[in-house]
Amino acid sequence: MLATQMKFSISSREMPHVHIKGFQIFRDRRGKMRCYHRQTRSVINLDQAPLGSAEFFAECAQITELTKVVGPPKPGTLGLLIAEYKGGTGFRDDLAPRTRADYQKCFNYLKPISDTPLHRFDRPLVIRIRDKARDKHGRRFANYVKAVLSILFTWGAERGYVTANPAEKIKNIPRAKNMPAANRPWGDDERHVVLEQSDQLLTGLAVMMFTGLGPKDALRLPRTFYKDGEIAIRRSKTGEPVFWPAPEPLSAILEAAVEHHALTLCANSRGRPWTESGFRASWARLRRRLEKEERIGPGLTLYGLRHTVAVILRELGYDDRAIADALGQKSPAMALHYAEGADLKRKMKGIVSDFQTEVNRRRMKVVKPT
Repeated sequence: MLATQMKFSISSREMPHVHIKGFQIFRDRRGKMRCYHRQTRSVINLDQAPLGSAEFFAECAQITELTKVVGPPKPGTLGLLIAEYKGGTGFRDDLAPRTRADYQKCFNYLKPISDTPLHRFDRPLVIRIRDKARDKHGRRFANYVKAVLSILFTWGAERGYVTANPAEKIKNIPRAKNMPAANRPWGDDERHVVLEQSDQLLTGLAVMMFTGLGPKDALRLPRTFYKDGEIAIRRSKTGEPVFWPAPEPLSAILEAAVEHHALTLCANSRGRPWTESGFRASWARLRRRLEKEERIGPGLTLYGLRHTVAVILRELGYDDRAIADALGQKSPAMALHYAEGADLKRKMKGIVSDFQTEVNRRRMKVVKPT
């Protein structure tokens, strides 16, 4: 029983101290309590299930139950469809590791209904699954679960497991109108102020700001992938190639950067490769300071720089296909085009030339490392 694996006490501050086998419970750097399951990395939302409450123990029990060894999935069920899909070459070979991990989170969530016969799935049931996921884990996760179900049923329909895709054309849960935009584009003044104040973050932020690479790709970019003023890489999430002749402000920052011996293009103050968590923590401190000084607006995110590049390119009149090429967004219809590196290189030189002109027109100052 899970109860035999728990220790529970009350501190002098009336804060419950709970120890559960297989779970890590800790206080983060901001003083907020966190909890996740070590094996599955499943997170328990302590705002919805407070530490030590009945809801909290129920969540722990459910996650623990899901990790127990069970028999093979039953024929004609969702569990078998998931197992067959994961065993196929499409899941193993065509998806990036990050995408496979995201899919697995959805499969873990769907595990309690894995014995549901496939013939019982219809649009109302998929909508109920989506809405329940929203109530438990939020809108974004709910929409992702719906999308993964649609992928599963499409795959299954092509192979005769189901006759149709019941998740097809089911709409995503929309954002609330009063919610701020996620990863909003940065303003021109905000980009300049952040670069001016970045110090050891400068090279990493500059790569994200002038190429549209996400934090993970920018920080892991090998220094050998920047050559003769050009950056060539494949996105970790999609595997799609990205080619960027570095705009002049980025070249100036990289050329003036402090020498280091890290294998990555960007390094921290000790000359070592950045970890994504370490960079985000340093960025969070800088962002809070600049917000407090009212030099930037609220809501700046690192991924917002990717949106910023897309907005500038769209303002220049480029279509969705050109922007997708610039950002390394995957499109099955363009798979052959992506294989033609020379074509992509010629196209991107023109795109980045216009991007550089627009950046200079906005009077972006070159900021050199301190």
